[in-house]
Amino acid sequence: MPFIDCKFSQQLTPDEKDNIKCGLGKLVSIMHKPECYLMVGIEDKYDLYFAGSKLEAGAYIAISAFGNVKPADCEKMTAAVCNLLKEELGINGTSVYVTYQGIENWGYNGNNF
Repeated sequence: MPFIDCKFSQQLTPDEKDNIKCGLGKLVSIMHKPECYLMVGIEDKYDLYFAGSKLEAGAYIAISAFGNVKPADCEKMTAAVCNLLKEELGINGTSVYVTYQGIENWGYNGNNF
């Protein structure tokens, strides 16, 4: 039950959004989660500031997952996400923050896991 919330400083085309969604769908296996339960949110034209300056090309990616997240998996996922954003959108890793949160209680389809 992962949710990946993406905020980008630049405007994305529909194709870029789809490429990011598809890329994250492949990468989520790093976290030992199936794509069939992955939800992705994408917000573009989001004002992001780093070290007091507005980022022209930057991203904040928040990854929430049911259960515990392992630091080694997070390390691999961060590298893969930064690679994806560099390849698809030209965003340098120095302008990307990725956070992780393991969630103990997760609801879906009228029930909790």
